[in-house]
Amino acid sequence: MLKKTLPASTVLYPLPAVLVTCKHLERDNIITLSWVGTVCSAPPTVAISVRPTRYSHHLIVDSGEFVINVPKASQLKEADYCGMVSGREVDKFKECGFNRMKASKIKTPLIAECPVHLECVVKQTLHLGSHDMFIGEVIAIDVSEDCFNESGRLQIEKTEPFFYFPGDLLGGTGEYRAMGACLGRYGLAKPG
Repeated sequence: MLKKTLPASTVLYPLPAVLVTCKHLERDNIITLSWVGTVCSAPPTVAISVRPTRYSHHLIVDSGEFVINVPKASQLKEADYCGMVSGREVDKFKECGFNRMKASKIKTPLIAECPVHLECVVKQTLHLGSHDMFIGEVIAIDVSEDCFNESGRLQIEKTEPFFYFPGDLLGGTGEYRAMGACLGRYGLAKPG
């Protein structure tokens, strides 16, 4: 099979599209990020990468915490807006019709309309170049009750997550895509 070699880039895909809330003193903000991922399972740790020039960067540095809010596909327009406009100039909660909800463990608010929230405390910051990576320990997870079935199992399809595909491979701007059908469960290829 023939392959085409491309210049080095960040084309690992798909990437979760999330809304990160941050707060310091009386100022809070929402930033849309896709440079997000799992780092460790014990303790549960995630990482987000933010450009130092972004308004949210200093709020996270100053407070030492953030919340990863997983928006529904029906909130795509609001998520895109939060990535296009600076919180220095507008209140994104107000402009998007989002409500602030008290977090269970930290001071940073949750976005009430999002179904899943990971409350995080910054454990380390890595300066990597264009972005700084905030490594955060997940100290609480808040999930909307209507996302569980009768036996208490989380039904991912009810959270309606969506993903971002970087524009590098697409020849221009990136694209948002919905989650597809379940193809199997872990352990389906058991040896022997």
